[in-house]
Amino acid sequence: MTSLQSFLAIKPAAAGWAAGARPAAAPQSRRARVSACLAAPPPPPTTAASAVGPARRELSAASRAVMDDEARYLVGTYKRSRVVFEYGRGCKLYDVDGREYLDMSAGIAVTALGHADPDVCATIAEQSGKIVHVSNVFYTTPQVELAKRLVEVSFADRAFFASTGTEANEAAIKFSRKFQRVAHPDSDDPPMEFLAFSSSFHGRTMGAVALTSKSQYREPFAPVMPGVTFVDYGDLEAAKKFIQSGRVAAVFVEPVQGEGGIHSATQEFLQGLREACDEAGALLVFDEVQCGFGRTGYLWAHEAYGVEPDIMTLAKPLANGIPIGVVLVKEKVAAAINYGDHGTTFGGGPLACQTAITVFDKIMKPGFLAEVSKKGENFKQLLRTKLSGNPHVKEVRGVGLLVGIELDVPAGPLVDACLDAGVIVLTAGKGNVVRLVPPLIISEKELEHAADVIRDCLPVLDVAAA
Repeated sequence: MTSLQSFLAIKPAAAGWAAGARPAAAPQSRRARVSACLAAPPPPPTTAASAVGPARRELSAASRAVMDDEARYLVGTYKRSRVVFEYGRGCKLYDVDGREYLDMSAGIAVTALGHADPDVCATIAEQSGKIVHVSNVFYTTPQVELAKRLVEVSFADRAFFASTGTEANEAAIKFSRKFQRVAHPDSDDPPMEFLAFSSSFHGRTMGAVALTSKSQYREPFAPVMPGVTFVDYGDLEAAKKFIQSGRVAAVFVEPVQGEGGIHSATQEFLQGLREACDEAGALLVFDEVQCGFGRTGYLWAHEAYGVEPDIMTLAKPLANGIPIGVVLVKEKVAAAINYGDHGTTFGGGPLACQTAITVFDKIMKPGFLAEVSKKGENFKQLLRTKLSGNPHVKEVRGVGLLVGIELDVPAGPLVDACLDAGVIVLTAGKGNVVRLVPPLIISEKELEHAADVIRDCLPVLDVAAA
């Protein structure tokens, strides 16, 4: 029995449990501490009905109450799916009405080890009992240890910690401009502009959103940071022409685009950007917030191309849901940054960093990344087989467990139908791509179930297109 199976084998007390009572407190063993951290009952046994994803029942009064309060008290920035989640185990989520869902979204590529991983929960419980926050005025061991781990397995020489992916990209913007000022000490007009690409997504703060190609993210808040030029993703000649202008501080590119529609760069494109940046003195920044840290079957997505950046930004899966962001840089970049040039209150806190160490150690276990790659390839083949012949399916693409299904119609109706059938999927691109980014621990059986549900839900696209 694996540690996860052992953890899931905790059984509820029989009679009072079903009526909503909590079990009696157990001795304070490691498992008890983990259960306290979870603060949720173990899932009900999976029934034959839930395994095939029955039609979604009507929302309960409890679900409707939460949705009504959300509409009353929260700023309306999210168009949420009509489900209220209460807890999760592994690759499954459970709503307040007791329904089970297979999570093919992982909180938008965040929960790499799934929900309620016992080692992650034990780390959170233990570290929160020691120290959660002191700020970067002081040293803490977890931050230094995590930086050491990340540097030792990457191109980088140093790390800077933030709290999110967009904060990591904001830091990369500032570091790039400061680097150019130091590199051109006698110039009143050093390179300060940026190159980004179509279908890019780098975040929603004012600098990062300026690098994000979708106009609906930028225009309501114009003017955003000036000095950003976009060219088509993959158009090396257009990129080189702009880089050679001598005005570019840095080029921001995702080796594999997630939000933009699951598009993978070519080796020629990234290598060409590397060479053009070297010739012009510009920095090359890889945004691996979504595609990095094991998602593609490589620790870093750019490893598949044999091209190294000067700066890399990371975030989503690092601490399995505890907010964290990282900027990894080469020494030449770090050397341009002085005390006070940048900072953060919460970045690199001991709770987030210690949790990230636990996630890092599990992902780095022998065979883990090879399994991600294998499962991803098998899943793509499975989808191509099961969805073949459907006129709405244009392409199945991706790398590792970052997979997209491009449709010739909006994907929304299919996403909703899959949710009704108990499988959570996302959209990407122009709304016509189904994005599949499950926890990296997902089983082949769960992937097959997801493919079956997607296939069975495809007819809703005929209705939507009619």
